[in-house]
This record gives sequence, C-alpha cells and structure tokens, in this order.
Amino acid sequence: MSEIRALIVEDDPDYAASLEALVRNEGFETAIAHSLAEAREQLRKEPCDIVLIDLELPDGKGASLMDDDIAASSEFLIVTGHASVDTAVGTLRRGALDYLTKPTDRARLKTALANVVRTRCLKREVETLRGDLRRFGCFGSMVGVSEPMQQTYDLIARVAPTSATVLITGESGTGKELAAETIHRFSRRREGPFIAVNCGAISPSLIESELFGHEKGSFTGADRRRVGFFEQACGGTLLLDEITEMPIDLQVKLLRALEASEVTRLGSTTATRIDVRVLAASNRDPAEAVHAGKLRQDLFYRLQVFPLALPPLRERGPDIELLAKHFLAQLNAESGSSKRWTAAALERLHRHSWPGNVRELKNLVHRTFILADGDIAASYLPSLQSAPPKPATASDVVPVPIGVALDEVERRVILATLEHCQGNKNEAARVLGVSLKTLYNRLNVYHAAKAGGDEAS
Repeated sequence: MSEIRALIVEDDPDYAASLEALVRNEGFETAIAHSLAEAREQLRKEPCDIVLIDLELPDGKGASLMDDDIAASSEFLIVTGHASVDTAVGTLRRGALDYLTKPTDRARLKTALANVVRTRCLKREVETLRGDLRRFGCFGSMVGVSEPMQQTYDLIARVAPTSATVLITGESGTGKELAAETIHRFSRRREGPFIAVNCGAISPSLIESELFGHEKGSFTGADRRRVGFFEQACGGTLLLDEITEMPIDLQVKLLRALEASEVTRLGSTTATRIDVRVLAASNRDPAEAVHAGKLRQDLFYRLQVFPLALPPLRERGPDIELLAKHFLAQLNAESGSSKRWTAAALERLHRHSWPGNVRELKNLVHRTFILADGDIAASYLPSLQSAPPKPATASDVVPVPIGVALDEVERRVILATLEHCQGNKNEAARVLGVSLKTLYNRLNVYHAAKAGGDEAS
C-alpha cells in the first residue's frame, strides 16, 4: 500500500478516472468521490493526505470541504474549470497548496504532487522542531515565548511549507525580515537563496533594473548585462521590504511578473521564466497605503494571500527580558565576558514602552554592554526613565453596584485598567498583577461574548 493516500473529488466520471490514473502513476494510493457527500463519507472511513477537488460540485462548493473537521489533516489541491483570480487567492488563503485549471497540465500536476510529498515531510519536521525550539524560547531566528509570538509561530509554521505569498506587517523594528527568513527556512525552498530587497532604499530610477535586470546598452551606463534580484532568487525566496515605497508605475510590472512568473530585462524583448516565492513587508498599514495611492489595490490583493502581522515589543511582556538576555549572551560570547543584568535594570527595561521595538532593545543592549565594566545596573539606562504615573481622577474609579456578579466585576476592572494604560497590554497585566497570557485569555473571552451578542442582535 502506498504511503500517501489521495482522494479525487470530481463529478465528471471520465475526468475523475483520467485524473486518478495520473495520480496513481505518481505512486499515490487513490480513491474517487463524485460529490461532497461522497467525499465526506470517504474521509470518515479513512483520512487522506491530499484531496484533489473541483470547486463546483453537484451538492455544493468544493472549497467548503477545507473547513470540515474530518479534512483537518488533509492537504488540498484545487483542480477546476471555473478559474478566476478571486477563487485562486481565496482558496490559497484558506490553505490550499496549489490551484490547477482544466484541462490539467500533466507536468504541473506532477510538480504539485511532488510538492505534496515534500510539504507533508516538511510539516512533520516543522512540528517537531517547533516543539523543541519553543522550550528554548526561539523559533528559527526569532526569539520569544509570549502568547503573541506563539501565535505568530503557529502562523509561520502553517504558511511556510506552502507556496502562498505572504504580506508581513508590523511597526519598524519588530523583526519583519527575521520572520521572512524563518518562513524561507521552513519552506521547501530552503536550499535556495533568500534575498531581501528594501524598496525604499533604492533610487526610483534604478529599482526596475535592480529587480528585473537589464541588457548591455539599455541605458546610459549599462556597460554589461545585469541579472536582477528576481532571477538571482530563482529556486528560493525574494523579500520585497517596504513594498509601499515602490514607485506606483513599477508596481504594474511587479504584478505582471507575479501573475506570469516571468520577467523581462530592460532593453530586452524576451521574457525570462522565474521560479521565485515572493514575500512582501511594510511598516505601514497596507490598506491605508492603498487609500493614499501609494500601493495599487490589485497588487495589494495579490500580495496579501496570507497576511502576517508582527506584534510590537510592548505587547510581548516576558520577551523583553528574554531578548535582553539573549542579546547580552551573544555579546558575552563574542568578547569572552560574563556580564549580567541586575534585577533593577531588568525592571526598568520592562517599564519602557519600546517605540523602536526589538531593534531599539538590541542597540541599547550593545550600548550598555560597552559602557558597563561588570554587571549592567539600572544606572546605565538613564534614557529609559518611566513616565510618572498619572494622578488618579474620577475616571480612574470603576463603580460597581452591590449584587453585580464577580465575573462582571473582573471584566469591568480589566477593561478599565487597559484603557487607563492606553491599550498597553504589558503594562495593564503588570498593574493587574496577572500574566500577559492571562490578560489575553480574558480579553479573548470578552471579545467572543461581544461578537456573539452582536450577532444575536
């Protein structure tokens, strides 16, 4: 019996039989279902590693099967004659590994099935590695044990083995390039190159040549052919950082390159095929950039197949101390020293709001490491003086009538404290005397209850 089992869900018997033959020829054990009901029955009897499914079936939309618990362990490959950009992006965002159109290209199907095998193996490896790394407070090159970072790791582990485009957002200094590197590291392209390009750091007159390359003599100063970043990244991953800073006219060519998987060098009339996974990043809200005319809406939709928002350091609670110790340990290893943080210094680090996020913390650790002869005391952190507490006012008092349930008292106090701390969850957790994880759990309960109430109304 084959190690990997495939289920073909297709209402056309002839097409289903031909597709089954192709899949079986690649070494898969196969089964056929002609409707969603049959597919669910098959999955109840025996789980499948991969489901090849049509979008339009007699008893419903094929993509709906992706949300069923009985298919939770299956990978999905969409094979449809009803192709569109919206359906392709929608199914990829929901977790499909690939999207093929009818009539099926045999070579592409073969490649997709090979990717299924690699993806299954890679996901098992990522899950094992994720468990090991979490115990040490890191995931790839990323460091953190806080609840927001655990959620980030979960998303990266889910999207890394796929071919989906990822749009990474977050404040400056939150580690967007590290997140992109981690996605690459846990992808099936990890043996290929990882190239990061800051679109805002390249002159607008040169960025097209940098990305797509140019031929000799294509413009003044082009004394030789240049291979662009897209071609350099073939077989690997290309990160387009600060994507909203790319000139708007060049975004049209970028969209064309993403859709056609080919680029044309400046001065050439011949297109070059590319095999690149593109990740994009921005410290601006992409939706606001679209509204401001800085980012094309069609490019935004094409890039945001899988959005990944990185949390600011001020919301990461225990990670502040963990990162401070991590950066200090790196410097100690480089210099052969054994400097340590004092308890008072760590307390001051926790009280700071970190507008520059992890980058600010890393630079501060380096500066204090240079200044301190021995252990790093709070006196080496004069710039991190906390803002004085606001004087209590009537608005800082939470009125609680007699007879109110304790759960409701807790809810009012937590929400009022969070408002008092201007949304800073780390500070609110400290004031309340609870862990950041506990605070997040309570807030999730309140949000769920509110959502339920809104739906009921």
